Amino acid sequence: MKMNEEIINAYEVIKEGGIILYPTDTVWGIGCDATNPEAVAKIYKLKQRAETQSMIVLMNGEKMMYNVFKNIPEVAWQIWDLSDKPTTLILDDARNVAPNIIAADKSLGVRLVKEPFCFKLMERMKKPLVSTSANISGQPTPLAFKDISPEIINGVDYVVKLNQDKINGKSSTIIKLTNDSQVKVIRK
Repeated sequence: MKMNEEIINAYEVIKEGGIILYPTDTVWGIGCDATNPEAVAKIYKLKQRAETQSMIVLMNGEKMMYNVFKNIPEVAWQIWDLSDKPTTLILDDARNVAPNIIAADKSLGVRLVKEPFCFKLMERMKKPLVSTSANISGQPTPLAFKDISPEIINGVDYVVKLNQDKINGKSSTIIKLTNDSQVKVIRK
């Protein structure tokens, strides 16, 4: 019951262009509707992060993926299938999301999530969810809710009341895949 309630609360805030602090399959994230440029701009401002440093988006399946990327290299699906930990892939030629979340080279970092809260929230949104670590740019990534600065907690429109006592492992692996099949590991 609690999870459904939190999904509804978070969805209502996101629908109105708000930003949320929420648990992901890795560390706590700051998120919003990835198709809303004003909401994305609020996150950059809160994190004191340059818009040239793009953020990643979470998606919950193939349908959402193909809405954002026309061409997804076959190796992307293989990496996700074989990976035993959360893996973010940076793919080329993103579309149908806020322009200020796409990198200058037209790429976008994306992670498919099965984590129940994120998955169900996106089911309701029918849109990808921005996910960036819950810290001011340049500060260490908090591994637990208790380590998140008051500045971040007070700066979001809603804090999800789930998994606040869980200690997270670490951020996801990041791999860049280009349409011409080049692979580059950015973060292990």
